Amino acid sequence: MHEAEAFVVEDFEPAYLKLEPEALRARAEAAPEELRDCCACPRNCHCNRLKDERRACHTGRHAIVSSAFPHFGEEDCLRGFRGSGTIFFGLCNLRCAFCQNWDISQVRAGRELDADAIAGLMLELQDQGCHNINFVTPEHVAPQVVEAIAAAAARGLRLPIVYNTSAYDALSSLDQLDGLVDIYMPDFKFWKPETALRLARAKDYPQRARDAIREMHRQVGPLRFGPDGLARRGVLVRHLVMPGQTEEAAAILEWLAGELSPDTYVNLMGQYRPEYQVGTLAANSTPRHTDIARRPTAAEMEDAYAAARRAGLWRFDERRPRVSFS
Repeated sequence: MHEAEAFVVEDFEPAYLKLEPEALRARAEAAPEELRDCCACPRNCHCNRLKDERRACHTGRHAIVSSAFPHFGEEDCLRGFRGSGTIFFGLCNLRCAFCQNWDISQVRAGRELDADAIAGLMLELQDQGCHNINFVTPEHVAPQVVEAIAAAAARGLRLPIVYNTSAYDALSSLDQLDGLVDIYMPDFKFWKPETALRLARAKDYPQRARDAIREMHRQVGPLRFGPDGLARRGVLVRHLVMPGQTEEAAAILEWLAGELSPDTYVNLMGQYRPEYQVGTLAANSTPRHTDIARRPTAAEMEDAYAAARRAGLWRFDERRPRVSFS
């Protein structure tokens, strides 16, 4: 099915509004129990975050929020003309050597906020006219996201929820989010375990990402849009094209088409640049990760698109110039 009209939703209501208030409250009350013996992400730290014990993600009972604002740098179908209402969570469960947001993902920056405070931010973004609420790097705070959605819904939230993740998610957390999230936007970073270990310190990332993205697709299906062209429900997969990794990109794209659907909406991102630890000097004065210490070439971007089309994928994010109406 390649007709764009098949992916239009005429009448849309956010998933969480279809739940009875009592069911939503029960979901929010149950979610934090995952923090008691924490396996909220694949690190499986088994610490009691309800008592503020912290391990891999360095986050305790409450999520750290680094920023909240209307974002105009997201995909067109999310940013629209009034922006995607992004809430950036601090810290992360991965250790990507090339992270472009390392100043908030690898360093504590922001405020600890409870569910009511996060709900307040969500409502402020709605009041500013944002098209959706976009939780960025939520993998390690999925239970807190459930609490915040329930609190915001009770106070009048009516926007779609976007779960913007690395895909290093626990299936148990995704089960909590089933029926609450409208749009899953996972990265699929690496195909080979050895690459994931070397660049993100997570050898199991490829398998965990496959499991997570498969579950996301089961919940919401291919990406669908409203009549205005804005995303309403479904999966949008991002892949950051990296230097020298065209074979891994091709394997990921083939898997998306074969395991999920050729109708999977994909953003092949070309904005990789050497950041954070890439090219820097280690203690022995040897530059680190020199194989990725450059931008991807035009040929590598072309190879990624060619691999996607060979796999049968056809729905790609294409950017339009941002227009100001001020």
